[in-house]
Amino acid sequence: MRHVIALDVGGTGMKAALVGADGTLLHEARRPTGRERGANAVVESILDFAGELRAHGVAHLGEPAAAVGVAVPGIVDAERGLAVYAANLGWTDVPLRDLISARLGGVPVALGHDVRTGGLAEGRLGAGRGTARFLFVPLGTGIAGAIGIDGVIEPGAHGSAGEIGHIVVRPGGPPCGCGQRGCLERLASASAVSKAWAEASGDPAADAADCAKAVRSGDPRAAEVWQHAVDALADGLLTALTLLDPDTLIVGGGLAEAGDTLFTPLRQAVADRVVQFQTLPAIVPAALGDAAGCLGAGLLAWDLLTPEGSRTDTSTTTPTDASPEVST
Repeated sequence: MRHVIALDVGGTGMKAALVGADGTLLHEARRPTGRERGANAVVESILDFAGELRAHGVAHLGEPAAAVGVAVPGIVDAERGLAVYAANLGWTDVPLRDLISARLGGVPVALGHDVRTGGLAEGRLGAGRGTARFLFVPLGTGIAGAIGIDGVIEPGAHGSAGEIGHIVVRPGGPPCGCGQRGCLERLASASAVSKAWAEASGDPAADAADCAKAVRSGDPRAAEVWQHAVDALADGLLTALTLLDPDTLIVGGGLAEAGDTLFTPLRQAVADRVVQFQTLPAIVPAALGDAAGCLGAGLLAWDLLTPEGSRTDTSTTTPTDASPEVST
């Protein structure tokens, strides 16, 4: 059966799948990255994992994968196939596309940025399906963004489009690792809320999920922390919608797991900020969860095999259609 390899590389673990032409997950697996052993070991772990996936396809599906899609964190040069930099993996200028292709006998490989790849999946298979223009914003340890236009993700001239987390929403605010002060991700990411709630509650182990629970229980300290984050996020999203005019804002990541505790005040805060010339987009939760990166990597791989303008339509297939064989 014809299929591709989809590989999503994270800071501590890798998720992978063999994906059929209709988007069905034919096999799934996970492996640690082994980052504690250094950047070279991480790369070797990726190559070994890709080799295992190819072998599984030959043994169980009757043929090797036709292509590979890989999503990685950090700075990515997708055109040249370079994993340019990732602080959490310790690598610099790794020619990952060529290394994987060589390990797998010359198979075509697509390399993508993890958030943009997740956004691609949300756009074609998830919450943005049927939407011409959307912005995907995952709220996790940091905040990033993916700009979707007619089924593809806009990378920007230098591969850094969509970095909404580094919009300054509070000039002179807390310092950010990027060198600025008051960046959105320093105020509204899951890690920022965790830090603020740990300080306000006096519990160093408290996190954003605990804050959301306290908000629901009526704790005024939690409500204040939560509203500060929501206000900062609304300011950042307002800037984004002013520049991009999307149909839909898709919010994902750990903070979005709070559900209506986040989305009800966030929708109101954005609506309160929209002025006459602006159009309020739909603000919706992401649909694919932590499967988005792997599913997006599969789409990248299939796009390599599909002539431009006649891309295989997987818009009717979602992860729930799959009956995957899972190995861990």
